[in-house]
Amino acid sequence: MTDSKYERLPHAGDFERVAGTEIVYLSPLPIPTGMPAYSSRNLHRESNEVYLDFAIGQGNFEFMARCGIASVMGVVTCFMLTALLGSWARRHVEPFWSTFSDFMANGFIWGFIACLSLLYAGMFWRVMREVTIHPPIRFNRQRREVAFVPTRGAAPIFVPWESVIACVSAGRTVTEYAVLPAFNLMFCLRQADTGNVLWINVPSGHLGAAIAEWEAIRVYMEEGPASLPPAPDEEFEEGTVAFFHMARQGYRDNFPWWQHWFGFLFVQAFGGWTLPCHISHWVNNRPKAGIPPEVKAWSTPLPAEQHARPSAELLAQSEEVRSTLRRGQTLLDYFNVKFGDPAEPAAEAASGSAPAR
Repeated sequence: MTDSKYERLPHAGDFERVAGTEIVYLSPLPIPTGMPAYSSRNLHRESNEVYLDFAIGQGNFEFMARCGIASVMGVVTCFMLTALLGSWARRHVEPFWSTFSDFMANGFIWGFIACLSLLYAGMFWRVMREVTIHPPIRFNRQRREVAFVPTRGAAPIFVPWESVIACVSAGRTVTEYAVLPAFNLMFCLRQADTGNVLWINVPSGHLGAAIAEWEAIRVYMEEGPASLPPAPDEEFEEGTVAFFHMARQGYRDNFPWWQHWFGFLFVQAFGGWTLPCHISHWVNNRPKAGIPPEVKAWSTPLPAEQHARPSAELLAQSEEVRSTLRRGQTLLDYFNVKFGDPAEPAAEAASGSAPAR
């Protein structure tokens, strides 16, 4: 996975612009970001003094289920509107309701809708199965290592914490209605001897949220579970019924009635109302894949004298970054990275990499 721009593996401070998407690397080495640690999706579901498990949150499944339901409902509605319009146009030839019922009884229409529903259900089941048959990624702060299982039944792979590749990306998602900003946290676990990699992608609402997700993992590994942000109440976790009703209350209190009705109630009714939240809750409470015996043994506590220590290079660079942050600058200032800067690629290559150490 050698980076073609630098002819080496990426490290903190590297900057790229690929097909309109800007990427800045935060690790290795996992230096402080200056952002408060926070997880909007409650991804850190289990943590203690030894390890932290990282898994997909409820919001991911809720969004997938809502998109699938809304797509099917949109197709059904289009067919119904077409039937109503056609029945009205033929009202002088054939009774309105007779034409409408004949159109809606067409087997080809319902066969298409059934195929579309099965397609979405199959995609959802595949993703759900992938999550439930693979154990979560485990970060062990005493050993300063990360464990992951690349494929089902494969032996777990252990990666040094300081070699984890992490980056945040800022790009755009183009839809038929608008061009929307898109931000992601991505981190890569790479097996040094084989080159096998596992990329994890966490969509985020904005750049700060993407960095804060990574910072939550970093502070756990460097400072311990006491530094983790407290688990959010259910109403603040995306994908829950409580969060849905909190969002509904926010629309009702802060927008005109017509925006509340057509911008929330109408849209969410098409998306299944709270049904996707219940589906997400069911998925998250299904039995998950067991932790392999090798990982269980690796997760046992170690005597304090056997705890792995941060490298001298990480300590030195972290102190240098903290000094920059104390002067009121940001991590992007430290690396001289400008998100959204229309600089030429040659200029990016000169300014996007980390300062020489």
